[in-house]
Amino acid sequence: MLAITLQETAEAAAQNADAVVEEKTLSFMDLLISGGLGGQIIIGILFILFVAAIYIYFERLFAVKAASQTDVNFMHQIKDHVATGNIEGAKIRCAQEDSPVARITAKGISRIGSPLEDINTAIENAGRLEVYKLEKNVSVLATIAGAAPMIGFLGTVIGMVLAFHELATSSGQAEMGALAEGIYTAMTTTVAGLIVGIIAYIGYNHLVVKTDKVVHQMETTAVDFLDLLNEPA
Repeated sequence: MLAITLQETAEAAAQNADAVVEEKTLSFMDLLISGGLGGQIIIGILFILFVAAIYIYFERLFAVKAASQTDVNFMHQIKDHVATGNIEGAKIRCAQEDSPVARITAKGISRIGSPLEDINTAIENAGRLEVYKLEKNVSVLATIAGAAPMIGFLGTVIGMVLAFHELATSSGQAEMGALAEGIYTAMTTTVAGLIVGIIAYIGYNHLVVKTDKVVHQMETTAVDFLDLLNEPA
């Protein structure tokens, strides 16, 4: 009889332990939803920033990759056309190559016959325009990287203020469980803000590196083209 009672007691204790574990288990999505109206608004803003950051990153990544793809024989062909005086052929070859390198080269070819300084200025202006196109919306990604953690921290501060306001209005009789729940729920906005900020920051720096490579390629092409014009006939 005693053995049966002990077995029943052990089973009841095990069930209670399982219930406690189930009560303490909380998914991240439930944590986000349970943050109250203010927390949900902050999370909504961070989600919009996250989608915008992902879109800008991949859109710019594909654009920069397309800009970096240039035929390795392009400059050799341009040099052959210019050396033989076939300026129209050089212009046609530039038009066939849809890349920043080809466009700044075409701008320089269109100025052949002008002073070398004017040609250099035209190439530099065309290069600035191409760099501007490559860096389009990249600054927005940098802004998201800096703003997202601050927005998340703002949500946490608001949650902390509300939690301590509840403690103050209850004359110190607020349940610690409810107070702790409000605090860790508010902290989720900081976590979400840091996640969005880190992703945007990494994406921004990756795009900067990729863009710098294309800019270096354009500078090399400009130098090669100007050297070609300086070669003795």
